[in-house]
Amino acid sequence: MGRTELASSAEDGARALFASVERLKALPDHMEVLPGAFSGSVCGCSLSGKPTSTIGFEKRFNKAFRIADESEFVAKMVADIPPPPLEAAANRARNAGLEIVA
Repeated sequence: MGRTELASSAEDGARALFASVERLKALPDHMEVLPGAFSGSVCGCSLSGKPTSTIGFEKRFNKAFRIADESEFVAKMVADIPPPPLEAAANRARNAGLEIVA
C-alpha cells in the first residue's frame, strides 16, 4: 500500500471514528464501554491504560470527545499515528478467524 492510499485509508478511518464518537456522545454518562482499538491505529491515539471506561469519563477526559468539527477531528487523528505493535497483524487475523502460520 502506497503512502497516498495509506493516508486516504487513515482519513477514512478517522471520519468513521468521528461518526462513532458522535453516536457515543448521545449515550448516558453511566454507560460502561470497553476498548476496541490499540496503539498504532487511528482510533488508538492517546489511549489510556484503563481496561474499561464510562461515557461520562470519556466526555470529561477524552480529547476526541471535545472536537465537534469533523475536519478538525480528522486532521488531529491522522497527524501522528504511532506504529502498530508487532502482534497487531496476527491479532487482526485471529479476530477475522484466519489461521496463523508461524
